[in-house]
Amino acid sequence: MKEYSLMINGQKTAPQGGFFDVLNPATEAVVALCPQASVEQLDEAVSAAQACYENWQYSSNEERKKLLHDIADRIEANAAELAQIIVEEQGKPLFLAQMEVGGAVAWTRATAELEMPVDVLEDSDTKRVEVHRKPLGVVGSITPWNWPLMIAVWHIMPAIRSGNTVVSKPSGLTPLNTIRLVEIINEVAPPGLVNIVTGESGIGSGMTRHPGIRKIVFTGSTPTGQTIMRGAADNLKRLTLELGGNDAGIVLPDADPAVIAEGIFQTAFLNMGQTCAALKRLYVHDSIYEELCEKLADVAAKQVMGNGLDEGVTFGPVQNRDQLNLVNELVEDARANGARILCGGSPVDGAGYFYPPTLVADVTDGCRLVDEEQFGPVLPIIRYSDVEDAIKRANATDVGLGGSVWSSDIAKATQIAGRLECGTAWVNGHAELLPYAPFGGCKMSGFGVEFGQEGLMEYTSAQVININK
Repeated sequence: MKEYSLMINGQKTAPQGGFFDVLNPATEAVVALCPQASVEQLDEAVSAAQACYENWQYSSNEERKKLLHDIADRIEANAAELAQIIVEEQGKPLFLAQMEVGGAVAWTRATAELEMPVDVLEDSDTKRVEVHRKPLGVVGSITPWNWPLMIAVWHIMPAIRSGNTVVSKPSGLTPLNTIRLVEIINEVAPPGLVNIVTGESGIGSGMTRHPGIRKIVFTGSTPTGQTIMRGAADNLKRLTLELGGNDAGIVLPDADPAVIAEGIFQTAFLNMGQTCAALKRLYVHDSIYEELCEKLADVAAKQVMGNGLDEGVTFGPVQNRDQLNLVNELVEDARANGARILCGGSPVDGAGYFYPPTLVADVTDGCRLVDEEQFGPVLPIIRYSDVEDAIKRANATDVGLGGSVWSSDIAKATQIAGRLECGTAWVNGHAELLPYAPFGGCKMSGFGVEFGQEGLMEYTSAQVININK
């Protein structure tokens, strides 16, 4: 059985806390053994990052750009291995894991090309005022289990591009590909620039309270984000929190179900629905409700569920037992309250955490499946008759990550999209993220943004230099 190592100060490091099992969600077999870091090893990783920061903060833009492109080259060279690891520990089909690796490469290159220009506020005969962006120091990255490689890249690359150093802590459910990513980064990066410590408990909370870490970037659930905020308060760490969402989509009566069904299905069930910005609630006008339900069920029927490494599989397992149980609990609650299950609706017997794509009709607000984020392969379809009411219901939640409007009238859909209380609103699409467009949530979906120029600035502080001539 393969044993992975920590990476501290450019060196593979044996754990002081032993190892724990990482399971394949398709088979429930042990994939490999992951190191359990000690609190002392977290301290070592932070110290290594601090030492590297003393020089890296003064590195040139060209040096940072070159490093990111070198890292992208190394990720590309190891793409097949990384994709295989993702499938084995996360469960998504191979084609989707390959897309994740390809996206990681593209995002790394896009981040490399971002600039941090000096902003000149005044340049007169008597005065010049400049705004410079300075790195913060050591950044702590805490990542989830749904897109483990991609989200690690989203955290690490802008941090080092802007002159910071990193200590990474991936989910204990999917740590292996992030360990491998950090090993790859260390083939070309200076020692201590990017370190990784793994563990099932204690390491994440230790990072949030650690006085040597100046910023935490976290992607995950709202309750965990709140805990991180409390832990970070003692030394006022900077925070970027991308938290839970319960994204609503509104289908207007002029939409053509035959045209939009595929797009709705793919964005709702992306990664088996285990995506923060996936479509989670679908409000459909009464006049096309039954037709769209039928078209969505047709798309669901075409999915091939199984082990992501098997040829032809399009739909993998839920990543872990707890999430499978939650999904099943929400569907059973809806069923008990009169919902109509169009397809799926029960976990699959046998090994693995398999739950088929499930469409739930005749359900409405007040049902747990609508009100709570299911984060799994289930889509509640809610009937409405008045568009104003649909907008109100879509916004009647304490989270606001994404939302969408589906229509053949682009101008009308765009106007309605602007009224949705969310960080990103799409028209005739959902869950599309772009490396140049800021992404973040409002309300209890977090604060701060990732991606693009605005996302890069999140890893810096402003320094004004006021020059009297």
